[in-house]
Amino acid sequence: MASNSKRNLDRRLFLGTGAAALTGLAAPAIAQSTTQYETAVSTASSRNISVFRSLDWRPYFSNTRNGAILVDTKSRALHYWSEDQSIYKLYPTSVPLSDELTRLGRTSVVQKVVKPTWRPTPNMRKRNPEWPAVVEGGAPDNPLGPFALYLSWTYYRIHGTHDTRKIGRKSSNGCIGLYNEHIEELFGLAKVGSQVLLI
Repeated sequence: MASNSKRNLDRRLFLGTGAAALTGLAAPAIAQSTTQYETAVSTASSRNISVFRSLDWRPYFSNTRNGAILVDTKSRALHYWSEDQSIYKLYPTSVPLSDELTRLGRTSVVQKVVKPTWRPTPNMRKRNPEWPAVVEGGAPDNPLGPFALYLSWTYYRIHGTHDTRKIGRKSSNGCIGLYNEHIEELFGLAKVGSQVLLI
């Protein structure tokens, strides 16, 4: 029982500091982990949420024309590079629940939508017949959050979520989810035509 309690505490501590680390506030402390607390945070990160590490774009893209987004489904992280490579961002994500729901490969952003309307796919409705046929954009229970980047693959999106428990987990039906403040930032950076690679 005590072990479970400690794991939950470690997870809460990591999640609480993870967002700060992304904005640079906690990065020096995590980078120089020496205390027992920081070691616990680091251990929790490898078990439960993205292991945050920057990547070099060159092994994945021949160029960064229109900007480039790489989603690493194993580490549950989204990397973004601007076209001139002056901006690099790293965000924790939710990823699909199973390999069957996961699509890997190259695609691109084809549409940017504010307050997207959510319609579950036919397969989602089969698995969850109690779900509504549609949830209008802006509704507090809309699974797409306030912003969405529509990909060239039918039904696939990079979007926000009001359910922050999903981030860092296998929790989606195929889409890539971000904290709402992160999708808002990415939405402002990405363009229609931005390259996207899921690995």
